Amino acid sequence: MGTKPFTFRVYRFDPAQDEEPGYRAYDLDVPEGMTVLEALLRIQAEQDGTLAFRYACRGAVCGSCAMMINGREALACRTQVHDLADQPRTLYEGLEREEKEKRAEDESVITVEPLRNLEVIKDLVVDMDPFFEKLEAVEPWLQPREPHPEAERVVKPEAWAEAEPYTNCILCACCHSVCPVEEEDPAYLGPAALAQHYRFLADARDAADEERLALVGGEHGVAACDFVWNCVEICPKGVPPTKGIAKTRARITRRRDQSDGEGE
Repeated sequence: MGTKPFTFRVYRFDPAQDEEPGYRAYDLDVPEGMTVLEALLRIQAEQDGTLAFRYACRGAVCGSCAMMINGREALACRTQVHDLADQPRTLYEGLEREEKEKRAEDESVITVEPLRNLEVIKDLVVDMDPFFEKLEAVEPWLQPREPHPEAERVVKPEAWAEAEPYTNCILCACCHSVCPVEEEDPAYLGPAALAQHYRFLADARDAADEERLALVGGEHGVAACDFVWNCVEICPKGVPPTKGIAKTRARITRRRDQSDGEGE
């Protein structure tokens, strides 16, 4: 297996040290098959023990290691370093031109940064509390009307098909980071929360449609989405938040039209 030299240009910021944010370069010989997470672990172990980042499962299940890699949100545990040299450095709508130009690096330079639209706690670690607060605000749990059955609530495959894609979300916050609406409106519930909202709205076992629609019907809910589709393109698990948002907006519109018709 081949080994190539790479320079990792890593964002560094420690509020406790009262220093300005910046970047630090680390040179590393990377064997084929090494992921960005493994590279960061080697840098931490061999070059700089103060480097801070999150990880847990190392299998693209927990979402903890989400970060910006060459200007693109990704899971560090599933991103192969050697593959990055051959990939175009896709940058999403919402970034200014000067930012795009700044990130146009040599293919041997890997730029690693924290997720956007979330406050940096230290280096690559961001404060996830606002993200999870938005998730909690949409009440992402089953709310049936009938009493609990003696056995589990069985759903036929054809009835489950609509909700199933949204169950794949691992709460990595990549969609939150790539969303231009989140950047402009921090109160926006965001694609992850709204995707989870639709997961239960589409669940045949749930009976809280009216209450659920009321949770996202305000100016910071589904109405705020600009349908840029960044979230759909970036999701590492193929969750389509924008599709769920569109269907939720359609339901709200239909109910509003029906209510207006009854009032005439």
